[in-house]
Amino acid sequence: METSATRAAKARKHLDPRLIDLSAGRRKLARPNHGWVRAIRQALGMTTTQLGRRMGITQSTLSSLERSEINGSVRLATLQRAAEAMNCTLVYAIVPNTSLEDIVQEQAKKVAAEQLAPVEHTMSLENQSLDKAARDAFLKSYIENELDLSKLWR
Repeated sequence: METSATRAAKARKHLDPRLIDLSAGRRKLARPNHGWVRAIRQALGMTTTQLGRRMGITQSTLSSLERSEINGSVRLATLQRAAEAMNCTLVYAIVPNTSLEDIVQEQAKKVAAEQLAPVEHTMSLENQSLDKAARDAFLKSYIENELDLSKLWR
């Protein structure tokens, strides 16, 4: 029987290669200062009245749409309609800052260190502290063999 941790690992293995291209192009894909709708509309030579008409909304509603894109409150469905009205495709993605695998491993190290802190404290009181290499090896072993990955985000 496949566990949720196994399913998550498979999902990361599948998604990471797809996301790496987006991550590399993150700067190119950054939203223009006045938003994508306005940038594309102006590049096409369309006025707010003309795009509004194509979308079936008023010029003032379109201006509100452009402001809402800038302040982050625009609805995806509205962006989709605007894109279609300009013969464009809306592309939506959440792009991790590092690989998904790296995010999970970093969180696992954090959780493992928190769980093992009392043991490390006791060992230090008994003059049995681990050096960095030994501590890293111990954490790695703990993550691989003991840590319940389904509890990483609690």
